[in-house]
Amino acid sequence: MAEQHDMISPFEPGQVREQEGQRIISYGTSSYGYDVRCSTEFKIFTNINSAIVDPKNFDASSFVDINADVCIIPPNSFALARTIESFKIPRNVLTICLGKSTYARCGIIVNVTPLEPEWEGQVTLEFSNTTPLPAKIYAHEGVAQMLFFESDEVCETSYADRAGKYQGQQGVTLPKS
Repeated sequence: MAEQHDMISPFEPGQVREQEGQRIISYGTSSYGYDVRCSTEFKIFTNINSAIVDPKNFDASSFVDINADVCIIPPNSFALARTIESFKIPRNVLTICLGKSTYARCGIIVNVTPLEPEWEGQVTLEFSNTTPLPAKIYAHEGVAQMLFFESDEVCETSYADRAGKYQGQQGVTLPKS
């Protein structure tokens, strides 16, 4: 289905577990989903400005931007990243983004996020470090799994029909009201 509808780009038809002779956290096609990678673009939450977190009026200065192969998330904090892959979800498919168990077993949680029918773009991922220690996220390796649910009929109103505010997003995208 992914290749037929050009749903994922770049698309990896197999499961990649090694790069340049090194074992990595896997990415690519899995049994019933697709394991995505995150890019080197990260926004790490900081409270140095003592701002209030307000989804209707989000203060971008609450983040420190880094571009690196690894991201260290402070204890009990979070970071945003984006997928390397871009998605084009068909009108009869709902996609759910879940965290990979490798990270979950380390106390690093990926927010569960839906990709609605006809949503397109790069996915902004949120990693929560629930531990009292710094936590590491690896760019270019598997960080989350997409599960695809195909309906036998198309939805009445898609994300594109509603002109959703995150349609076509590129890069790490902050909350929009």
